[in-house]
Amino acid sequence: MSGSNEADFSLYGGAESLTEGRFIAPSSNRAPRRTIVETGTANENSKHIRPPQDPSDFLWLMTEEPHRSRRMQILKAHPQVTKLMGHEPLTKWVVLGVVSLQLAMAWMLRDTSPVSPLFLLIAYAVGGTANHNLFLAIHEITHNLAFKGIKANKFLAMFANLPIGIPYSVTFKKYHLEHHKQLGVDGVDTDLPTRIELLLLNNVAGKTFFCTFQILFYALRPGFVRAQKPTGWHAVNIGIQLVFDAVLVQLGGWKPLIYLIMSSFFAGSLHPCAGHFIAEHYLWDGLEQETYSYYGPLNILAYNVGYHNEHHDFPSIPWTRLPALRALAPEFYDTIPSHPSWPMVIINFIRDSEVGLFARAKRQPKGVSSIPLMAKSSSNASGNSSGNESDSGSDGKKTD
Repeated sequence: MSGSNEADFSLYGGAESLTEGRFIAPSSNRAPRRTIVETGTANENSKHIRPPQDPSDFLWLMTEEPHRSRRMQILKAHPQVTKLMGHEPLTKWVVLGVVSLQLAMAWMLRDTSPVSPLFLLIAYAVGGTANHNLFLAIHEITHNLAFKGIKANKFLAMFANLPIGIPYSVTFKKYHLEHHKQLGVDGVDTDLPTRIELLLLNNVAGKTFFCTFQILFYALRPGFVRAQKPTGWHAVNIGIQLVFDAVLVQLGGWKPLIYLIMSSFFAGSLHPCAGHFIAEHYLWDGLEQETYSYYGPLNILAYNVGYHNEHHDFPSIPWTRLPALRALAPEFYDTIPSHPSWPMVIINFIRDSEVGLFARAKRQPKGVSSIPLMAKSSSNASGNSSGNESDSGSDGKKTD
């Protein structure tokens, strides 16, 4: 390279080229960039800044999860952020409305064939959207953000669970809080795909299968990866749900229950709102950013879960105030990549070779000093661009 003869290579740690370790210029056959930076220009948002990830393995990191340090930075820069924390009284009324809607729809369809176009259309468009909203209501309530007290939140979560048809609110809470506290830790964070999923589903057909049945992956994977010890609350959740299901069948037959369960399946399948499952933590555009936000209109139906960087940074801020958090600290949120569309996330996930089940960041559990031999480490993450979330960091408060 020109200028190499004049360079003092004793300053470059063994490098044999001045371009070694720098970003590789994207090839002309790469898929378009899928994420955007809110403060970036159209030209900047069209350019790749990192080479694609190796699809043969997950991205193994040796750095701390980013949300802990960024929270500390925001608390220091904007101490008034603590005023946004605390429960949101509106949540219980939204839950009541959506549960009532689903019960009304289930009752209305009690004499309609489950394989009829009308039944399927309503189950997808109305039921899928409503039950997805209830998934995210339970997510919100898991952080004790509907009431001040713990028991009230637990029972509201079980009430929101009723139209979903299958008891899961108590089980979800433990898994979800571990996801926050140990983001990306292999064998602990059950949101992460397993190696067998990577091996079997690492192609277009496999990704289509995963997106179609992803609700089953999220329901079954935790039990294989990290089974929970049953508690009294699990028993209460199961008991209440079974009694509700039995009464529903007794009063209206099996079709109302079929409608509710079908709604839950559609809610976690090829549904526009279900794009958030993939958008939140899969790696895109070759970046090592672990969490992505989405600021589009579907947040209205989803408890603003699209504000996902904001949520992980401050899980004690309820859904109604997450936009205020972003407005308070735009220098932290509008400068990192986000997704412009949830539906397109699903489409791009399926068709793009640069993203797949492999596109997740993982860490070894504490006490494990090495990473798999095939894995990529990120010990040099400090050299990443400003588009890398690890540069922004996060905080050190409790995440529950």
